[in-house]
Amino acid sequence: MKTDTQPTTSKILVGALLILIGGLFLLRSFQILPFEITYVIFSWRFILFMIGIIILINSNNKVLGIILTTIGGLLLFPRIFPDIDLDGRLILGIVIIALGVYVIFRSTAGRFQPKFSGAANNINKDFIDDVAIFGGGTKVITSNNFKGGNITAIFGGSEIDLTACKLAEGNNVMNITAIFGGSTIIVPKDWNVLLNVTPIFGGFSNKIRREPNLVVDQSRTLIIKGVAMFGGGEIKSFY
Repeated sequence: MKTDTQPTTSKILVGALLILIGGLFLLRSFQILPFEITYVIFSWRFILFMIGIIILINSNNKVLGIILTTIGGLLLFPRIFPDIDLDGRLILGIVIIALGVYVIFRSTAGRFQPKFSGAANNINKDFIDDVAIFGGGTKVITSNNFKGGNITAIFGGSEIDLTACKLAEGNNVMNITAIFGGSTIIVPKDWNVLLNVTPIFGGFSNKIRREPNLVVDQSRTLIIKGVAMFGGGEIKSFY
């Protein structure tokens, strides 16, 4: 079985972006960059813009990448063109609307079911589409042919319990997007799990504990890929 362990084009691009950002910090420390450039680049608006770019490059969650890139660009606009008067309340309204559209889009596309505080949300389906923004919850998934899905955590996170699932044959991909948040994924101990998450000031760890004589089915694999920026998560099993 072929495993995704070799450097991919997306990872090379992310690495190049990080080298570029590091180089800009060095130029700033030597006071080589003009003040106008540092005023734009070294701001949380530019960081938001770069987060969107990295998500576009390194994650299947293109909608979120487009939204964050657009929001970051709008917020940077007054700094790049200070002579153009752009109402801050207009930008704030666009930001709130964009996040609302994103939540609705993901909820509709994944047939998202509402979470109830303090209780697990039991769902029976083969794909998961979990969105946790400034909050989270617990989901218990039941499936006889689980095929992966998408998990997004922004300033929040969820616990996804897959112990009642049976993994589908072949490679099944779960895309992770964790920004200032993270998620915990609980799987059966006999699952074959491969991690391919790009960490940027974050991380995603495999904490599955198995008995030495446990047989792992190599014909069924869960591949966890995506990006963890200032956040992350873990995959584990009950023991």
